[in-house]
Amino acid sequence: MKNLPKSSRWFLLLIWITIIAAIIAAPALLPVFRLNLLGRYLSLAIVALGVDLIWGYAGLLSLGQGIFFTLGGYCAAMYLQLNSSSDLPNGIPEFFALYGVKELPFFWEPFKSPIFTLIAIWLIPALVAGTLGFLVFRNRIKGVYFSILTQAALLVFFNFFNGQQKLINGTNGLKTDVTQLFGQMVGSDSMQRWFFWLTAIIVVIAWFFARWVVRDRFGNVLIGIRDDEPRVRFTGYNPTLFKTIVFGIAGGLAGISGALYTVQSGIVSPQFMTVPFSIEMVIWVAVGGRGTLLGAILGAVAINYAKSLVSEALPASWMFIQGGLFILVVTALPEGVLGWLQSDRPRNLLTRLGVSRPVSTYPSLEAESKQEVKK
Repeated sequence: MKNLPKSSRWFLLLIWITIIAAIIAAPALLPVFRLNLLGRYLSLAIVALGVDLIWGYAGLLSLGQGIFFTLGGYCAAMYLQLNSSSDLPNGIPEFFALYGVKELPFFWEPFKSPIFTLIAIWLIPALVAGTLGFLVFRNRIKGVYFSILTQAALLVFFNFFNGQQKLINGTNGLKTDVTQLFGQMVGSDSMQRWFFWLTAIIVVIAWFFARWVVRDRFGNVLIGIRDDEPRVRFTGYNPTLFKTIVFGIAGGLAGISGALYTVQSGIVSPQFMTVPFSIEMVIWVAVGGRGTLLGAILGAVAINYAKSLVSEALPASWMFIQGGLFILVVTALPEGVLGWLQSDRPRNLLTRLGVSRPVSTYPSLEAESKQEVKK
């Protein structure tokens, strides 16, 4: 924020004050159902921050962030399932009995530890993202080919998880709302309020972390990679290393987002790895403001809340509204709503849409000058 004009800094400060005030007032003003929805959308803002890091700053348009989002969700769900299965036969989750499994699979064992789970929620997605990123970036794959490859990886993970009935309940997923945590049911009103506050705090921390990542030399190198990667390589930097690191960071943020979303939605399943969901993440960032970070948060929360309200009133209309909104952003607001408000402000929207503003002609200017002389 130090490099922004003074007016823009005040504008962003006003937005942050509004966000914090809304978060503080929400539990008192909203019913539990609406508060739970807001908590889910705040959790989605964290994965949007990761998308903005890799797309807005490094120019990497990933269509596979659902992979890392879902991995974080499964880590949280596996711990909660094990934590609530001590009284069940063999001490394993109930769904295993449906498939004749009598012993806990080996990769479930570490998730009996809450400390391991808290680390795995972000570390496993980050390692998977970093490994995938390194394999791609070292071959200098970028642009549309990178986007296609990440979407292909998403489909591979989706089909793999979807078919593992005996290991992770396959297409049915893992439920968390009926599990126990700290002696209370995760889906209870009191626990959901607690998760709302936790999510709100982590969103703010994630924003500060993302700001720290893109500050100074590291952020400048990312922007250089986005704008002219060959020149960055010519100056002695290794773009592969920088892109791998930032892609791993985005994966870790997606894992945290997936874990928080899972405990508030009550289930995690391979459906989180579907292509439309990962594309929606890109739309949130594009509408909010690519390369602004704060715009990613506002875009994720605003679009998802609007989707909820519109779908309740007109269930079949949201896809048309979302499509129209994305077309508006691509054609008239390429920097997103927040970027537009920071630069041109509303006065130039009609010009961007192709409606020319009236311009004074020479005769009219001459007439105006004569009137001023007479006065």
